[in-house]
Amino acid sequence: MGVLTGSSTNMDSCIDACIKCARACEECTTACLQEPDVQARIKCIQGLNDCAEMCFQAIAYMSRNSPSAKQFCQLCAEMCETCATECEKFQDTHCQECAKICRECAEACKNMA
Repeated sequence: MGVLTGSSTNMDSCIDACIKCARACEECTTACLQEPDVQARIKCIQGLNDCAEMCFQAIAYMSRNSPSAKQFCQLCAEMCETCATECEKFQDTHCQECAKICRECAEACKNMA
């Protein structure tokens, strides 16, 4: 539902998924930085940062109903899948849950594209 207009858009569920994913990635980054094997997680942490930033950008494009929103959502879906694959390499609860949320976001973004 649009914040200012109060009307629903077909992008609402995707925006919500991107918000949840960006937050999960930020939280997972913080948790990964506290793990004893942080050096083994560098690629994962970089992917988490990229995924969160792409989600934030997709939210912005969808919120302003940009003609480029669908292309951003497609790229966001790809980045979310990549991030999920990296997170799944680690057995921590935070990484596994983040991977699940990233895959859900990827699916929502694919439905937009």
